[in-house]
This record gives sequence, C-alpha cells and structure tokens, in this order.
Amino acid sequence: MANLKIGIIGFGRMGQTIARLAKDKNFEISSVFDVKNVGMNIGNFIGTESKVTISKIDDSDKILKQTKPDVVIDFSNASVCIENLKTVGKNKINAVIGTTGFNEEQKEELKEIIGANNIGAVISPNMSVGVNIFWKLIEDAGNLLNDCDAEIVEAHHITKKDKPSGTALKIKEILEKIYEKEIPTHSIRIGGIVGEHTVMFGNPEEVIEIKHTAISRDTFAMGALRAAEFINKKKGIYNMKDVIGI
Repeated sequence: MANLKIGIIGFGRMGQTIARLAKDKNFEISSVFDVKNVGMNIGNFIGTESKVTISKIDDSDKILKQTKPDVVIDFSNASVCIENLKTVGKNKINAVIGTTGFNEEQKEELKEIIGANNIGAVISPNMSVGVNIFWKLIEDAGNLLNDCDAEIVEAHHITKKDKPSGTALKIKEILEKIYEKEIPTHSIRIGGIVGEHTVMFGNPEEVIEIKHTAISRDTFAMGALRAAEFINKKKGIYNMKDVIGI
C-alpha cells in the first residue's frame, strides 16, 4: 500500500512535529509551506534526511500541482488559512485544519469553500485524541452537575497568540449550551507550557476539577496524522469525534 502523501502549511513547532512523526510512521511529506526559512531543507528542522525544501505560501498553487499531496495539513493562522484552503480546494485536495482563532464569519467561509470545491476536511481546534475525550467528559459532567457553577482555566506558552485558546473556546461552547449562561474563562501565557486546560465545577459543598495536560506536541501531531488518514478520499466536513468514533 502506497504511503499517504502529506502537504504541510505552517512549519512552526506543530508543522515540524508533524513532519518528524510522519517520517517515523511511513507517511510521505510531499511539500511544506511557510513564510520563514524558504528554500531550506526540512531535514534541518526534524533531524532526518529529506528531499523536501520549504516553499513560499504564495507559491502553493504551483507546488501543489507539482507534488500532488493526498491531504494538506494546515497549522497556520486564521486569516491565512482561509486563503490556503481556497488554493487547496481549487486543486481538489482534502484538508486537515488544526489552525485556531477563527471568528464565526471565517468558520462559515471555511464551510463554503469546502462545499464549493466538493472536498473533504477535518476541522478541529485540538487534534489530540485525549482532548476530544476530555470534551466529552466535560459535556457529561455539565449535564450531571447542573446545580454547580463552572469556570475554565487554560495555560499555554508565552508565544501562543490566540487567547483564550481554541480548546478553551470549545469547552466554553459546550458548557454554555448546557448552562445557558456565560462561562468565565481565564487565560495564562507563561514559560513553555504546551497546553493545560482545567474545568472547575463547584457548589457550596464541593468542587470537582477535570483537567487535561499535554506533555508534548506529539499528541496533537499524531491526531493530525490520524485525521489525515481518516479524511483521505472522503468528502464533507468532519471533526475529531468522527475520526475517533465517539
């Protein structure tokens, strides 16, 4: 069976982790795009030999036509991701979108692009299998603890730009649907924290905490690769619940 060919847009920490794990798991990296380090071999960043060099995002249409990936994984930023998806869709390539920070208008635009180009995409603010199970536990707890107040605390490394995190916003969405009121969310940006999310449920008699801690970015990268395998040759919009089967 041929290796699944992967294109990566956004070659920061996440993109590099995906490329490193993809090599280990017999995916084929066909193309990589970023605004930095253009022309450099990706092997310099992932510690293994590679024939792939980093291309300019502006050249993505031409490079995608040449390299023909089965799936493109995007970890860029919200505004750039919209334009990226237009190019990916035009080339009839399926996508995994791990980019966060979309507003409601941008979310609708993503759906329109996917539908108009008749492609498939997995869209999730967090690709970790554990986090998606965490969301399910929070939903179950919220339905059971309807006499409690709830608050969310999330912490990430100092360079993470969006605040609250996409994961925290998903928790907020889940709980506000249950409680029908605003759920306070607190964000911390300090040091090199990969990702911590805590939900506290409390009443005058007790407090229950549910917490997820990401130890390394590998958990997100492995989820993104699993999503790429899932979405290959499918059409329509999916999330990580569909990928995991929960």
